[in-house]
Amino acid sequence: MTKNIFIASAEPYTGKSVIAFGMINMLLAKTQKVGYFKPIIAQDDPNKKDEHVEAMLDYFSLPVNYEDAFAFTRQEMLHQSEDSGGIINTIISKYKKLEDNYDFTVIEGSDFLGEGTAFEFESNALMAKNLGAPVLIVVSGKNKTASQLFKSAINIYRNFLLRDVQVLGVVANMVNPEEADRIKQALSNQLPAELLIAVIPTETGLQSPTMKEITLALGGEVLFGTELLDNQVDNFVTGAMMLPNFLRHIKDNLLIVTPGDRGDIIIGALQANLSANYPKVAGIVLTAGSLPDEPIIKLIEGLQTIIPIIAVQKGTFETTTTIGGIHSKITIENKKKIALAIELFEKYVDIKALDDKIITFSYQGITPHMFQYQLVKWAKRDKKHIVLPEGNDERILKAVEKLITQDIVDITLLGDPIEITNSIKRLGLNLDINSLKIHNPAHSAHYSDYVNTLHELRKNKNVNLEMARDMMTDVSYFGTMMVYKGDADGMVSGAVHTTQHTIRPALQFVKTKPGVSVVSSIFFMCLPERVAIFGDCAVNPNPTAQQLAEIAISSAESSAKFGIEPRIAMLSYSSGTSGEGEDVERVRAATAIVKARHPELKIEGPIQYDAAVDPLVGKQKLPGSEVAGRASVLIFPDLNTGNNTYKAVQRETGALAIGPMLQGLNKPINDLSRGCTVDDIFNTVVITAIQCQDI
Repeated sequence: MTKNIFIASAEPYTGKSVIAFGMINMLLAKTQKVGYFKPIIAQDDPNKKDEHVEAMLDYFSLPVNYEDAFAFTRQEMLHQSEDSGGIINTIISKYKKLEDNYDFTVIEGSDFLGEGTAFEFESNALMAKNLGAPVLIVVSGKNKTASQLFKSAINIYRNFLLRDVQVLGVVANMVNPEEADRIKQALSNQLPAELLIAVIPTETGLQSPTMKEITLALGGEVLFGTELLDNQVDNFVTGAMMLPNFLRHIKDNLLIVTPGDRGDIIIGALQANLSANYPKVAGIVLTAGSLPDEPIIKLIEGLQTIIPIIAVQKGTFETTTTIGGIHSKITIENKKKIALAIELFEKYVDIKALDDKIITFSYQGITPHMFQYQLVKWAKRDKKHIVLPEGNDERILKAVEKLITQDIVDITLLGDPIEITNSIKRLGLNLDINSLKIHNPAHSAHYSDYVNTLHELRKNKNVNLEMARDMMTDVSYFGTMMVYKGDADGMVSGAVHTTQHTIRPALQFVKTKPGVSVVSSIFFMCLPERVAIFGDCAVNPNPTAQQLAEIAISSAESSAKFGIEPRIAMLSYSSGTSGEGEDVERVRAATAIVKARHPELKIEGPIQYDAAVDPLVGKQKLPGSEVAGRASVLIFPDLNTGNNTYKAVQRETGALAIGPMLQGLNKPINDLSRGCTVDDIFNTVVITAIQCQDI
């Protein structure tokens, strides 16, 4: 079951707020814990609340703070448009804090008002995808032919699919009532059967502005009728004709626009409103700054019920142009419109079908932004202590600043305390020295104990006490011993030292888990549209079939632990039974071992890379496979292939590679590349902390 839904459009004024009100009302009938989130709001004035967000929260008394219900104003988003990653990360962070408190959250996309609508669609698609929310598309039928509406709906649907956004349904709103049934049938025929299709006819009561909205839009002064400013305006007419002719134009809920010196029109309109023989008049707007003569004012003041009379400085033409461009909003002050919106939703949307789709829907995959957010969240849930042996490296110190600021882990740095302290000051880092532990191995209170422990563990390998003393001054040995003795939960090194230097101590005395004969590595490849696991790309040059099988099993366990459903592809230069040779047979044998030991795992091999990740190629080469075209764990046949492939994919796609993360050791020890960045160090420490949580 999904825990959220994203209501999206691709044009302004689709009436998607009707769907939002209806959705929340529907959900509140099932649970009281319903949240609302609108990532981008239209209100740019920091001193004013967004009327729509305020209406959603207040009408349903949702327990959501206003500031928590959005991430950016529209102008803020446009100003940061070049940093789409930063925008998405902020939105994910705010949304996830909200989501944790509710059983279901309704997310409403942006409004497509003003410039930048192409960027806005991309942003909405990114938001829906990264929040793991299925989309309910809302298209407008206003001023469109049936053909134009079909084309609009299908194009928006396809554009979301092209961006790997999952769609739950399509709602055509504000449709000509006479064509509603035909349009619903046509949409059902042209869109996939699994989509919810709903068609909502035009409802004048929602589209018509109130006298208050018109007054605000015109900047007018209310002369009379303040208590009736909620009057609905369905039509307006210019009172520039003679009175008898004017009276013939009066319709229900009519607004009269006339200069203030047309006393005959003013009195005629007021009298018509009181007459049982004429429709109701909504109000009067007096233009050009002119007011009625005093006798007419006196006459109006004597009436028991007075419709709103508004005075504006603008001329008649400018006034009518402004009125014609007003788009009515559903605000908290007009509860009748909210009730009408909910009524329309319940009448024209199949609520049972929608509820069933929500229950059965399962979002597929995880995006890089979601994955990185989730990693930090997981690391924080059980704070661990990580030792970083290369405490003098500037990149290490900058990563530590981020880790400590976000309160993700406790840190011990190895190195000279004075040198490290001076480096922190020189770099201007916001790091409280008291929040860190800094050890110089040779001067540490643990030194003698660690030396004796190492001697005891390695004396059968001819390591005498003097050798142990010398080895324990090495930061890699000291850091690994901290982990072995339980003085730290995990270790990350390799920014300065080689892989061999980093993991040799771990292989000597931390050793591998029971039943595991080989230490291997994986990278979390954060591709533009998904996260995949690549292994082994860093440790084993030419694994045997047995070792390949162990690497695959360890990688599947890591995949599941980190929230990625394992679908294992055992890679080779051929797929299925098409190839022969020693290398292919080794992969085939490894696949058979995995199937025998873990029949529950989804695995395919041998399989080529393109067949593993491309659905069309996978379907063609291995029809019926559960893995082909959908692989999430890719096991390379040797280090040469794996290391070159991960670097090629990283370079050509711009993917973020998190790792390598070592697998198979009794305790978490991870290796960095000597070319690592601050973010690489940060991410590796985070995944190490998560590994520690199972120890």
